[in-house]
Amino acid sequence: MPVVEAKVYVEYRSGGYWIVGERISLDSIVYAFRNGLSAETIVQSFPLLTLEQVYGAIAFYLANRAEIDNYILEEEAKFDVMPQPLQEDDPALYQKLISVKAHRENSQK
Repeated sequence: MPVVEAKVYVEYRSGGYWIVGERISLDSIVYAFRNGLSAETIVQSFPLLTLEQVYGAIAFYLANRAEIDNYILEEEAKFDVMPQPLQEDDPALYQKLISVKAHRENSQK
């Protein structure tokens, strides 16, 4: 019987975690998963991904939860201190994004 090699679904590149071969971040999958979306629903939100890739990304996250949660917190902190040109260019959209972020943070508590 041939030996089956494990597949890799997540890679670290350009300073972040990404789905292998895609331009979709692991963060995107993690946020959806944390919000209670099923893998099947996540695939509908990211039609470039297969169900296998989404389950692989979720398994990677669960196996490395503490590290990935810390990574996401660090990325959010970096984002919070970045200058936001959108705040000046489109204040209404900026406020909407801030409201969504606040709602997400409150719902995770």
